[in-house]
Amino acid sequence: TMLVERLIGEFRERGYRVAVVKHTVEDFEMDRPGKDTWRYAEAGSDAVAISAPQKIALIKPQDNNDSIEGVLRLLGEDFDIVLVEGFHQAHVPKIEVHRRELKKGLRCAPEELKAIVTNETLEVDRPQFSPDDISGIADFIKERIIGKRGDETVLFINGSPVTLNHFAKQIIANALLGMVSTLKGVPEVKSLEVAVRKKVA
Repeated sequence: TMLVERLIGEFRERGYRVAVVKHTVEDFEMDRPGKDTWRYAEAGSDAVAISAPQKIALIKPQDNNDSIEGVLRLLGEDFDIVLVEGFHQAHVPKIEVHRRELKKGLRCAPEELKAIVTNETLEVDRPQFSPDDISGIADFIKERIIGKRGDETVLFINGSPVTLNHFAKQIIANALLGMVSTLKGVPEVKSLEVAVRKKVA
């Protein structure tokens, strides 16, 4: 948590818009008994949102379907960098935080592990950073992870992400971008969302 806090400050100083996602395996409560939003949920609402000019909050139940793709979809496109704590099962680039005093091995799969933040030198063929080297860690994230990110295509069906290979991603992206390019008055496409909702019988 402390590392993420310091990275937020570092990226903000560099002019980036930053969001953070914290994953927990335990249930949690953000609402308070007696408040209007709590009463709506108690009355049976499947989701409750509260909106003010300065911020918005969404309380939405899940059936153990807490994919990072779903959370990023809810966050939207307003951020340059999303820092994630947890989601060990997600197949995304990871920087693992290792502490000597815990006396545990690395958790990340080798193909997903991009770097290690550690207070001891490890015999691992990955870049290693001191927990105090915030500038170096931020540079690595910018150059080696964000800088190498290409076009991205994500498909959701019934609210759940669908795993796509490179060919399927290309087919979907090229088809949609090709159709949109024929529309008049459409600005340069930076991101594109399409929702199809079938009529319920």
